[in-house]
Amino acid sequence: MQKAQQIINEIKKVIVGKDAQISKVLMTVLARGHILIDDIPGVGKTTLALSFSKAVALDYQRIQFTPDVMPSDVVGFSMLNKKTNEFEYKPGAAICNLLLADEINRTSSKTQAALLELMEEGKVTVDGVTRELPKPHIVIATQNPVGSAGTQLLPESQLDRFAIRLTIGYPDLTSEMRMMRDRRGANPMDTIVAVASKEDLLAMQNEVDAIHRSDAVYDYMARLARGTRENPLISCGLSPRGLITLSNMAAACAYMNGRNYVTPDDVRFVFTDVCAHRMVMSPQAKLSGVTADAALEKILASVPVPKIVTQQ
Repeated sequence: MQKAQQIINEIKKVIVGKDAQISKVLMTVLARGHILIDDIPGVGKTTLALSFSKAVALDYQRIQFTPDVMPSDVVGFSMLNKKTNEFEYKPGAAICNLLLADEINRTSSKTQAALLELMEEGKVTVDGVTRELPKPHIVIATQNPVGSAGTQLLPESQLDRFAIRLTIGYPDLTSEMRMMRDRRGANPMDTIVAVASKEDLLAMQNEVDAIHRSDAVYDYMARLARGTRENPLISCGLSPRGLITLSNMAAACAYMNGRNYVTPDDVRFVFTDVCAHRMVMSPQAKLSGVTADAALEKILASVPVPKIVTQQ
């Protein structure tokens, strides 16, 4: 937990007034998940990814997803070496620890699909040869709000690969004043130092895997998932993959709070962030203006919260 706080403190040097978002990004990384940041340009989406990579000394790559980006730009390609007369693999942008997929909803569906295997399996396949990605491997994707020029909706299968979807939003007045002062003739990014290594991050992920989840907590999460599937306002509820992600995120939340066991409050804290982008709302909900967040809040209120008697 001490190492996690050190990472957060370094990122806060650059991302001002967004402590909750920073914590949730680190929480997702510790849960071995990927992050989708959905927001308007200029609020710090790219800066957040870059500052995280510097604080943990990760190999970082950024790819701008314009309409002409090809799948080979992401996963790599084979090229003939005239000297050896053999094909050699040329790595794509994804061969790194932290990939920033910038404006993912501006590129073609074919290129978006190229991210599916590497996000889910941790490997890429080029010309029939499968290669493991470096560990840890994290994708932080950004997208502009749907309706912006040149954007298109991500398919549900792609959205389901992201552990959470976040928005950063505008900073408050005090934070904006501090940002202007800090950037007068200087770049706060230059002050970030590496406080953790790749090995530290992998060790923290293993510690999160070992966080205890009681049967009562498992039952609670399963009932919440069932609530999304039985709600008449939701056409497509939480998938089994999403439920496993909810369990992992709750464990990461417990770890960030210094506990070795999950409580229902941990589940409730991450529930909407994990589930909202996975929900397909019914036509009735759309006509009524009911959002996924609002439907999920009602589900949280309707499912009884178990009492955890013992701590393990």
